[in-house]
Amino acid sequence: MGKAQKYVLLGDATYPLQDWILKPYQEDENLTQRQLQFNYRLKRAHSVIENAFLRLKARWQILLKCDDCSLDLLPTLVLACCILHNVCEAHDNPFNEEWLEGTEPTELPKPCQPAPAAMEDNQAEQVRELMCQYFESCGEG
Repeated sequence: MGKAQKYVLLGDATYPLQDWILKPYQEDENLTQRQLQFNYRLKRAHSVIENAFLRLKARWQILLKCDDCSLDLLPTLVLACCILHNVCEAHDNPFNEEWLEGTEPTELPKPCQPAPAAMEDNQAEQVRELMCQYFESCGEG
């Protein structure tokens, strides 16, 4: 769209809109078709992330028990599992679908209550609008 953008994290409606957290438009009857399409694409992208974490937890089941380790260790543990996954893939040790049998999909942790409007970044709406325009320009998918 002619404007360089930073990377963003995907969040759901409970997160505050920030220029680094992309969240859907609030669902109501006033959404335009373009905003509905944006929300749909954001949900599809979010499901890819959930599936990736599900597969990572199935291969490295230590991630199912992360409450046993220090929060300071957790990022290193997840990163190590990601690196080991890539090593396995690079050496033709692919993911075994049977591993998913012992792993139940769980919703990723998120805030219980929507963030107060005061936490929202007014300039972040411009980022979301640019992404919305970009998604619209990409056509169906």
